[in-house]
Amino acid sequence: MIDPLAVPLSLYIHLPWCTRKCPYCDFNSHEGFSAALQQPYVEALLADFDSQQEWWRDRPIASIFIGGGTPSLFEGRWISALLEGIAARTRLSSNIEITLESNPGSAESARFAAYHAAGVNRLSIGVQSFHDDALQALGRIHSGDEARRTLALASDAGFTRWNIDLMHGLPGQDSESAQADLIEALGRSAGHVSWYQLTIERNTRFWSIPPALPDDSALATIQETGEAVLCDAGLHQYEVSAFAMAGEESQHNLNYWRFGDYIGLGAGAHGKVSLPDGVITRTQRTRTPADYLALAATSPMPPPQETTLQTPDRITEFAMNTLRLKSGVPLTLFKQTTGAEVEQLVAAAEVAISRGWLEPPSQGQFVTTPLGYRFLDSVIATFL
Repeated sequence: MIDPLAVPLSLYIHLPWCTRKCPYCDFNSHEGFSAALQQPYVEALLADFDSQQEWWRDRPIASIFIGGGTPSLFEGRWISALLEGIAARTRLSSNIEITLESNPGSAESARFAAYHAAGVNRLSIGVQSFHDDALQALGRIHSGDEARRTLALASDAGFTRWNIDLMHGLPGQDSESAQADLIEALGRSAGHVSWYQLTIERNTRFWSIPPALPDDSALATIQETGEAVLCDAGLHQYEVSAFAMAGEESQHNLNYWRFGDYIGLGAGAHGKVSLPDGVITRTQRTRTPADYLALAATSPMPPPQETTLQTPDRITEFAMNTLRLKSGVPLTLFKQTTGAEVEQLVAAAEVAISRGWLEPPSQGQFVTTPLGYRFLDSVIATFL
């Protein structure tokens, strides 16, 4: 059985609009934003939250992440109305982390100050690169100078915590230019950099018309030299693409990777919630903003679609999430978050352990070896 009160609960809120869809993006994001959408969408999000009350009642919210899309298209007063509405309905942890994603093309000084006043205490800023040619190749709407200005605005608005999103393995990129991006990001960071490789995903423009990317040898060099730059700057890799100074790790993302619970609000949002009877339910909302708004017009708004997560899937998903953490997790977390016995996890891990990819369970940790972390996709495939 699972005690839901022993599993941290976070809140993910999806604001699905962007000024322009990037050619590499496979997230649920849509063009066609207008200021008139803000009020009805915030009202829909609060109705969505109400519809899931049975899943969050009596459980404090440990973190909130407002993602997209481009949430910084919304004015501060609507982010404030959203957070005030949530706080009026439930209990927030005293040290709650509230993160909002922002793109440089939508950053304004007054808007950042309003987000800070509304209670947002961390930003995740989609810089991707400081080089204009790379940004153009990625289809981004901002320049390197606009990215620099946005980071300065974050500090001026009173933020002390922000993440810089950077991509590598970009069209025409070599190790030198990738390092230059990292060095500049480190000089402008607040101790957290998400550094991840560009991949070509289905249902994107890049899938139909793929750009010329660095070959495998060049990608390996970029990865190796980039990790050394981050390490030398005092940031530790705590997840596959997340590097942070001690204490600056994303608490919201850590909850995902520790197989915690989260409520999903918004068009296309997913959730995962543990129930007192031992059931783990997955939730999902309709992806299209117009359909989501139409659904919210129903009074009361019906809860999202549910799927029960069976034990084999719990084992697989626990492995897929927790093994992303370089330090792994205590084996005891498995029973706490899945309700299954540790022996079931150990049995599922036999192949990876025999290949030297996972530490033996006698160590008390569910964690890869250094070799396993290098080949993490192969490790996770043994649980499928």
